[in-house]
Amino acid sequence: MWNNGTGAVVSWARPGIAILPSPDASAFRRFAWCAALVLAALAGLTALCKAGSEQLFAQSRQAMGTTFTIYLYAANEEQASEYFEAAFEEIERLDEALSNYRTSSELSRINRLAANEAVTTDPEVFELLQRSLDYSRRSGGAFDITVGPLMRAWGFFRGKGRYPAAQELAKARVSVGWQRVVLDPATRTVHFLVPGLELDLGGIGKGYAVDRVVVLLREMGVKSALIDAGSSTIYAIGAPPGKPGWNVRVPQPGNRLQAISTVLLRDASLSTSGNYEKYFRLDGRIYCHIMNPQTGEPVQGMLQTTVITPGATDSDALSTAVFVMGPLAGKRLLQSIAGASAFWVLGNPEARRTVAWRWPDRDRRTSRASRAMNSSVAQRNAGP
Repeated sequence: MWNNGTGAVVSWARPGIAILPSPDASAFRRFAWCAALVLAALAGLTALCKAGSEQLFAQSRQAMGTTFTIYLYAANEEQASEYFEAAFEEIERLDEALSNYRTSSELSRINRLAANEAVTTDPEVFELLQRSLDYSRRSGGAFDITVGPLMRAWGFFRGKGRYPAAQELAKARVSVGWQRVVLDPATRTVHFLVPGLELDLGGIGKGYAVDRVVVLLREMGVKSALIDAGSSTIYAIGAPPGKPGWNVRVPQPGNRLQAISTVLLRDASLSTSGNYEKYFRLDGRIYCHIMNPQTGEPVQGMLQTTVITPGATDSDALSTAVFVMGPLAGKRLLQSIAGASAFWVLGNPEARRTVAWRWPDRDRRTSRASRAMNSSVAQRNAGP
């Protein structure tokens, strides 16, 4: 969730965005502002508030299996519409290339052919695959774009999740492993060393799309914007006029209307991974959709991770990697990433603890429950 300084808080509730007045005098003075926002949302394009000669506009569209929302300052609705059209066209273009749900996508073509032959792909997709495998290498396999067979075995691919039979899980694990993907830069080809392997860019693709939109909007002259990819990855371009940055609130696991931390984001990206997005319960245990590729099972003992980096592609991949790795190993990885910081929530909903690493100061206006939790945070900012 984020607060743009106008007295309104935009919640991270999925799949849409709720607008809630914050409990201060300015919020009540802007009651009409909130009402206008709800009405304008039906039209799809909204002037949210005025700031000097520019207004804050917002628009949301479905893509990559989630809701992308863009907030930006523009001189008028016509200019804002131009920005939105260019941004969402870019997102749609990438969805058509990177989706593993669309049979016509470039990624689906690679998945169909690469076990039988070396497949030549376009430079953009090849570069993203290179970055993905580089993160697999640097994270010791914690980030792995080949976990698709595991997701299917555990029932998370188009399903709600289930416990697989031992034979089914063993079969899936044979077809998983980033080392089994061969990239040849000289020929720009992709080849799989085992049958049944498939690539899934869900852990990095939305962040890459956000980065592309950031580049596009900056080239068009946008100085202040917030790009939100399904609330899991958010990038802040500049800051709202007269403000030092965008106040982004990280939600508490299991209660997205409560903030566990608030950070000031400017020209940086924040990504969150949580065990509450897709999961099922069995014999008192929670099994989430984030897989540990080394064990072939869902990660246990981790509720949520949030990572801040200068770029959205990096924060998207890293939030998944450090979810699997945990704080100790995760800090070692993040030390190699300039400008990175992270926040872990471990344990279970009834007994949890938090670990912060180079994490920005949190907003003192968080809830009493959040303040109590923050007082016990193991925030020693380990490392330089």
